[in-house]
Amino acid sequence: MNLIALKMLRGERAKYYGLIFGITFATLLMSQQVAIFIGLMERTASQIIDLREADVWVMDPQVQYIDEIIAMPDVKLSAVRSVSGVKWAVPFYKGLAVIKAGDGTMQQVILLGIDDHSLIGAPPQMLHGRLEDIQQPNAMIIDRAGYEFIWPGQAVKLPREIEINDNRVVITGIADASAPFVTFPVVFTTYSRAVELAAKQRTQMSFIIAKANAGVDPTDLAKRIHQATNLQALTWYDFMWRSIEYYLQRTGIPVNFGITVALGFIVGASVAAQTFYIFVLENIRQFGTLKAIGVTNQQILRMVLLQATVVGSIGYSIGIGFCALFFYCLSGVTALRGFYLPWQVALGAAIAVTVIMLLASLVSIRKVFVLDPAVVFRG
Repeated sequence: MNLIALKMLRGERAKYYGLIFGITFATLLMSQQVAIFIGLMERTASQIIDLREADVWVMDPQVQYIDEIIAMPDVKLSAVRSVSGVKWAVPFYKGLAVIKAGDGTMQQVILLGIDDHSLIGAPPQMLHGRLEDIQQPNAMIIDRAGYEFIWPGQAVKLPREIEINDNRVVITGIADASAPFVTFPVVFTTYSRAVELAAKQRTQMSFIIAKANAGVDPTDLAKRIHQATNLQALTWYDFMWRSIEYYLQRTGIPVNFGITVALGFIVGASVAAQTFYIFVLENIRQFGTLKAIGVTNQQILRMVLLQATVVGSIGYSIGIGFCALFFYCLSGVTALRGFYLPWQVALGAAIAVTVIMLLASLVSIRKVFVLDPAVVFRG
């Protein structure tokens, strides 16, 4: 019976390929859009993800996400360091600045200030230059994407002199940092220098990052810091999700991507159901013949499910393959770095395709179940 089902399926070439195309399109659209959405959400917390040395982030109680900066007085650093269970705590500066290249190019950048002595908060990987050089007078490190954006097509040349907020600084290294949500270049310098370069304010310490002693649970430590200092203290994981949830709740990104994914599912389900239904109608005599010779509804159901499984598997494989190829081809594009196809998305797309084919099968099979075998003998 399985062989007959496959011959019937492949005998209708146009509908066979139409079904595969519909599933391929739905798989590609759903998986690609969900993967891009996940990549965008990860970008909203890129600095938190990169700074994995810290177990706890301490900030003003009103801060809701990583890009909302409410500076704290410097005395809060000593208060955090005095909390039991803190191995170390260092200041971390985050803000915006404007740089001016030698050719007059102006560009807004994300300015990060890391601890002067331990260099905690440094970029995860150096590509050119040494991290220690950041301790030199007026030294700064820029991320690879920022360097390519400001000096497009130019070979790496270090050091480079630039101005930042009308102060002369020297780029001594290039680092590989995760892409931020707002695609500004990311520059790193020491905390004291970042404070000097930034616009003067009464308080300038953006965050305090802390490490828990061995055996101390970061969540418990965050609670202790909050109780001792009245500051907001979150583990890096909780702060990451706090930042992501802010964009989920306050922007239209989830709705827009959700609509696109839903359209992919609806289009795939509609095309598959309609084509499969027409396929069954055009083969109604063949199904009637099978019922006339004693084939049961359960056997016919297995035949239809086999046909749906074959079409769904081929369409899904082609669609997820195109999606993986899409991200592979874009992996070398600096502005689109960090986007990838998570295995969870591939699994979710497979489940969605399974649901689509089950719905298409159920819509089609009802016509066969109520079919009178005598239709075969009618003119």
